[in-house]
Amino acid sequence: MAVPTKAPVLVVVQLTGGNDFMNTIIPYTNGIYHDSRPTVGIAADQVLPLNDTLAFHPRTEPLKALYDAGQVAIIQGIGYPNSNRSHFRGMDIWHTCEPNKIVTEGWLGKAMRDLDPQHANVLTGVSFGRGLPRAMAAPGVPVTSVGDLDTYGLMTGIPDVQQREEALTLFQEMYTPALGTGPVLDYLSHTGTDVLKGADILKQAPAQYTSTVQYPDNPIAKSLRDVARVHLAGLGTRIFYTQHGGYDTHAAEVPTHPRLLGELSGALQAFMRDLEEHHTGDEIVILVFTEFGRRVRDNGCGTDHGSGGGAFLIGQRVVGGLYAEYPGLDPAEQLYGEDLKHTFDFRGVYATLLEQWLGLEAAPIVGGTYEQLQPFRPLAVG
Repeated sequence: MAVPTKAPVLVVVQLTGGNDFMNTIIPYTNGIYHDSRPTVGIAADQVLPLNDTLAFHPRTEPLKALYDAGQVAIIQGIGYPNSNRSHFRGMDIWHTCEPNKIVTEGWLGKAMRDLDPQHANVLTGVSFGRGLPRAMAAPGVPVTSVGDLDTYGLMTGIPDVQQREEALTLFQEMYTPALGTGPVLDYLSHTGTDVLKGADILKQAPAQYTSTVQYPDNPIAKSLRDVARVHLAGLGTRIFYTQHGGYDTHAAEVPTHPRLLGELSGALQAFMRDLEEHHTGDEIVILVFTEFGRRVRDNGCGTDHGSGGGAFLIGQRVVGGLYAEYPGLDPAEQLYGEDLKHTFDFRGVYATLLEQWLGLEAAPIVGGTYEQLQPFRPLAVG
């Protein structure tokens, strides 16, 4: 087996709002599905079949192409016991791996601490989007959060060049420990210094990037293009985080969900093509997840919060196919007669990525030992 020439990288794509897994991977030959979803259900003659029972949504042609190429693992029925239907608490549980209490450390923050215990690289973890995801938070762990890579650290909202330079100087001085010492001051000083270092280093990425791949014009595609630009600049980032919002489809699911799946699928395909063009496709695995699924029955215009969702692992090193079991749709098998039961614990997916991809000990990060998948193939020899 060949030895990887570069450290493995994880890219996380969060589908915020609770993606409707039943309308993403559709049980298109199941009568209960069609009876339960007279409004949002997808007709059997419109789907993209995977086998005799399951199919991709018709707007996911690019993702289906990646699946047909053996690069997509579909994890069915992912969740945890007593699934929480609150967006905030539900996402918090996915971010921290702790369903029973509120904690301060995210699973990726712990992973970054293990990957870079001396904090040698302020760009070990980079998030594209507004705000820092809870998953990446851990005391003392530097994380760089970027809204727009092309303008990051430049304060382009200030039109006057002199004012901009003065603002940057003031910002830098805020984090210069001029008086006294102590834990709080040290922490603020390190945090501010890390922000400035990260901004200076990230300025290199856009200038170094060239590609023939045309990304779609939408936010998730832009974020994944930014991931590619930073990764290809060789800045040592091991964990990237991106978000695609709008999946809380209580209403108007028929126009909204297909659009979102089309945006996501096209962005993922462009990103994978970009990596392939630069011969770096075997260095990255993508995790696509959401905080919960939706209920079996539609509500007349959309679907309400449920459980038993799904996730994807995508990459050249991924052994494509179906993993775990699709939840039963019969009312006798549903939770509360409304929700899909989960068939695979999400912490097992994290443990799989941590141990088999990033080479870390998973139990201290996810809070226990969980069943793992076997979704990765070794590097080809030669």
